[in-house]
Amino acid sequence: MDVVEGRLFFQGRLQKACVGMEEGRIVSVRKALRGDEHYEFGDRLILPGAVDPHVHFRDPGLTGKEDFSSGSLSALHGGVTCVLDMPNTVPPVIDASALKEKREAVSGRSWIDYGLFAGIAPGTDVASLGKCVGYKIFMGSSTQSVLLREEKDLARGIDAVGKAGRPVSVHAEEDAMLLRREERSLRDHEECRPRQAELAAIERLKKYQDRARINVCHVSCLESLSSLKGSGMTFEVTPHHMLLDSSMDLRAWGKVNPPLRRKADREALFQSFCQGEVPMLATDHAPHAYEEKERGFGEAPSGLPGVETGFPMMLALVKKGFLSLDVLLRSACCTPARTFGLNKGEIAEGRDADMLVIDPREITVIKGREMHSKCGWTPFEGREALFPQAVFLRGKLVLKDGSTMAERKGREISYA
Repeated sequence: MDVVEGRLFFQGRLQKACVGMEEGRIVSVRKALRGDEHYEFGDRLILPGAVDPHVHFRDPGLTGKEDFSSGSLSALHGGVTCVLDMPNTVPPVIDASALKEKREAVSGRSWIDYGLFAGIAPGTDVASLGKCVGYKIFMGSSTQSVLLREEKDLARGIDAVGKAGRPVSVHAEEDAMLLRREERSLRDHEECRPRQAELAAIERLKKYQDRARINVCHVSCLESLSSLKGSGMTFEVTPHHMLLDSSMDLRAWGKVNPPLRRKADREALFQSFCQGEVPMLATDHAPHAYEEKERGFGEAPSGLPGVETGFPMMLALVKKGFLSLDVLLRSACCTPARTFGLNKGEIAEGRDADMLVIDPREITVIKGREMHSKCGWTPFEGREALFPQAVFLRGKLVLKDGSTMAERKGREISYA
């Protein structure tokens, strides 16, 4: 047995204790333990690794923007020990052969654990897909997305994933309400993807909430929060929708789907998150190459990186007193793991020994050139963050003081 010692977040509070680890799992949490290898971290914080339920690592087919090696390394440096990767790649993962191809393409290349989503297209045979962590439906157009526009196709898809017994994450924007016209600014982009499109999609999904476990992705406006309360659906909010808005001088670097909205929306989302009303934090990490974003605003693709910065920025906000640690860890670790049936997200006996070590005194200023994503930029330049000093993946020390400590240990996980 190996032992990690420090100030653990255990049973809802910080306390000085030890974690015993064997064969990748936590086997004991006690005030004092002896082990073959003893990692002593003094008064530094030992937290569960984050689970990011929404990333786009662009593999296969779009690997000039990101791939599983660079994306997972970026996640590792951000304290994320498990990601769930979306299916809008090339080819799109909407059938068994494409899922098999993707699985083979990324196998052995990840620094952290990961799950693969399968996409639902009008002709997808869900029963034939087999092993995957969950399903994805796009109601609104986005990068390489395959849409379900017709009511009969949406109903069929949701019924099929309900029978399969796994969650379905939905990009909730009504495609028919999106405007196709010239865009020159973030405000133009916001007007072309109006909040009414998101609200209408959520209202449409409510009809199906008892037929499958529906998760609404990247909620962007305050009216959506009200609509989702008591709906029976889970939902995600991203750091960029809580910290950035369309009035900021971000140009195409802030272009994303759904769009950044007004300051009032940003503040309402952040307040709701701080009050513990948001089930899950998800980055929707969707990088594009620097050269692509430098094009004119209308030609630049939508999407931005975030898997390395999201959790550390939120930890810095905990240190500043804006947010409680308990609320953050529920939304970034525990709830995503439970929602998608993963044995992760908590420091507790029987869970995977995924942990990170934080020194609250070590605040860092984010610099895009120092991030590990292949894209090499961030919309959060100059923001403060608390990056992990060490990360354990299934009991193995894989990152220490900014350096990887082992070969890539990441493996695919699926819904249990």
